[in-house]
Amino acid sequence: MLDEFKKFIMRGNVIDMAVGIIIGAAFATIITSLVDDILMPPIGLLLGGVDFSNLFITLKEGVPPGPYASLTTAQEAGAVTINYGVFLNALIAFLIVAFAIFLLIRWVNRLKGPAEEPATTDCPYCLMDIPIGATRCGHCGSELAMAAAD
Repeated sequence: MLDEFKKFIMRGNVIDMAVGIIIGAAFATIITSLVDDILMPPIGLLLGGVDFSNLFITLKEGVPPGPYASLTTAQEAGAVTINYGVFLNALIAFLIVAFAIFLLIRWVNRLKGPAEEPATTDCPYCLMDIPIGATRCGHCGSELAMAAAD
């Protein structure tokens, strides 16, 4: 079982996935900074100086009781809060990441060019590769007119 696990973990796609996860984590840090430090301050300024990370609803007062000037103050007082501003920041970060990935995949697909049509298919009888337009299998001799009509 250990040898089987070693073969699994050393396959190329597992290593590629690990590299992707590591780069994704670094990318997430950059996007979080972009949202929190670059995008949200001007948006908050346009909305009258609102700091999204300090938007919350108090469910249960802490000690001392509110109102609280910031989320940090509420949490230090032990208040139970719904932190919808933090959620908004995370949502905006997600949308930016999703859009960036969309642009990257779109760019890669354009570099690849149009997808080529496959030149062969499998014979339904012997499962060997045969040309798409074949009417008889060159391997088993089966007539393919019925299979091609399906």
